[in-house]
Amino acid sequence: MALILVRGENNSKVLNAIADMERHGNLNLISKPKVIDANFADSLVESILNSKLRTKSKVATAFFVKEDTTLSIMQIKKIHPPAHVVVVSDEYEGYEKLQESLDSASVFQGYHSHRAKNEGMIDYSIKGNKRHIKNEKLNSYLKK
Repeated sequence: MALILVRGENNSKVLNAIADMERHGNLNLISKPKVIDANFADSLVESILNSKLRTKSKVATAFFVKEDTTLSIMQIKKIHPPAHVVVVSDEYEGYEKLQESLDSASVFQGYHSHRAKNEGMIDYSIKGNKRHIKNEKLNSYLKK
């Protein structure tokens, strides 16, 4: 489970970054994105990177994904989201503070997952009943 912090100029770019991570990065969100104070997010990222940021963010959000930290970093490197994405490891000193602020934060408005709610395709050949078909070969590297 990895904690991801997204900071950007506006809500639209942050929402597009989350959607890109889910669609193209194959990351599975296990919590809804929560609103984080932009100044807190900037200071946290500065402490992680050990350098000053060129631009300050106006909007920030954080959420948990099912994948571990290393896999999350590798998947995010493959895509080019329109916002600044940081995977916050539990090794960093701001991890606990960010996790505590997520508990009391409100849900980031506008996010809707594009993933299906069921487990896979539905077999309609059985009369009267629906049977979900699981494909174990898809995303097999994501299993734990």
